[in-house]
Amino acid sequence: MRAILSWMDTLFESDAASEGDPEPGRGPAEDDRPLAARMRPGTLADFVGQTHLLGDDSALRTAIEQGHPHSMILYGPPGTGKTTLARMVAEHSNAVFEELSAVQAGRAEVRAVLERAAHRREIGGAGGTHTVFFLDEIHRFNKAQQDALLPAVEDGLITLIGATTENPAFEVNGALLSRTRVYALKALSDEEVGAVLRRAVAVACSGRGRNGADVGAEIEVDEGAIDFLAARSVGDARTALNALELALATAGELGEGSVSIARAEDALQRRAVLYDKGGDRHYDYISAWIKATRGSDPDASLYYLAVMLEGGEDPRFIVRRMVIFASEDVGNADPAALSVTVAAATAVDRVGMPEAKFALAQAAIYLALAPKSNAAGRALGAARAHVREHGAAPVPGWLRSGPRPGQDENPPGVGGLSYDNPHGHPGHLAAQELLPEGVVGARFYEPDEAEAELAQHLEQIRELRGR
Repeated sequence: MRAILSWMDTLFESDAASEGDPEPGRGPAEDDRPLAARMRPGTLADFVGQTHLLGDDSALRTAIEQGHPHSMILYGPPGTGKTTLARMVAEHSNAVFEELSAVQAGRAEVRAVLERAAHRREIGGAGGTHTVFFLDEIHRFNKAQQDALLPAVEDGLITLIGATTENPAFEVNGALLSRTRVYALKALSDEEVGAVLRRAVAVACSGRGRNGADVGAEIEVDEGAIDFLAARSVGDARTALNALELALATAGELGEGSVSIARAEDALQRRAVLYDKGGDRHYDYISAWIKATRGSDPDASLYYLAVMLEGGEDPRFIVRRMVIFASEDVGNADPAALSVTVAAATAVDRVGMPEAKFALAQAAIYLALAPKSNAAGRALGAARAHVREHGAAPVPGWLRSGPRPGQDENPPGVGGLSYDNPHGHPGHLAAQELLPEGVVGARFYEPDEAEAELAQHLEQIRELRGR
């Protein structure tokens, strides 16, 4: 233990030792705690969300229920339950819960945690009280500071639970990652945040709040206000609960009998957007976005994008339309548009909201200012119309996939022709006809003025083949 503490002395920034350390685990009186703290679930049955991690027989659920904690990194957006899960690990294993934030903690604070952990183990012997050390925003520690935790983790002195909103693959040292398990938490859905809020309303409106103040006795909360807070909190239950608490307190102080959408707006400082994700407005705004972007107006494109995001539209729906637009309305006038939008779709999937909004904005601006061409879509439409009218012509022999049983390995095609590989010709172009008999001479693709370079190249190809 002395070696661990000595190592830490040299690696953590100097901080004044805290005087009169409070008892670990001791917090404010029940009524003094914020609503978000009072609503923290004490059992897995009350925990909302993260079903992908806490399903029956899952590794994390089993570890919590059986009281066999292991060191872990909890990675996910704010307000998704990282602290709550850490507390549950400690409670179910009868361990002492120590909590620090890497934003404020330094050498003295971490040393004190490890000293207390060592003391518990020494006085308890082999069966001494264990310590779960929850380090919030662990990515704020530098490499040396993270490495300083390794001896305590390896020795079993503490069970380390680090929480981070940043990708641990980039922000947590490999040595520490190899000694922990990483669990990725997801932003809560609107329905899940709504469930948390409804449960909180029942609690807040049945008693007194912080410092004994009446925060909602006999005050009702409109369903519209709950739906608004749930949709506008971007999956962050803590943000939603803090706004609800402020709305209840304000309504109580002003003698109002209910919390309306307007009161919820004021508490969250975001105006409600009249937007129906399942109705006409859903289709109207995406239609407006498409037409504004097709019209090369980046300001209008961003406006309709903002309305959809503020209204709680699924970003996956938006970026899907962007990918379609890149081919349907920009096409080969700027082939990079498809790459930009596919990259935005990847960002939505891997980064998630709210950060993925930057990728959506970038894609919207790029698409609006890109040259426009729908020639690719028209060309495919013409080709499909030909097939529907005339049927599918047989593939020329020299283009078929290979010999059939009983045939020569390289049989000639119609008229004794074999495939003429264009890589053996200047410019990688051969004059051999590639359309089936009966379709020769057909033209489906007609480049427009935004594809002038392609049009010139295509004319050379068609001239070579006598079209």
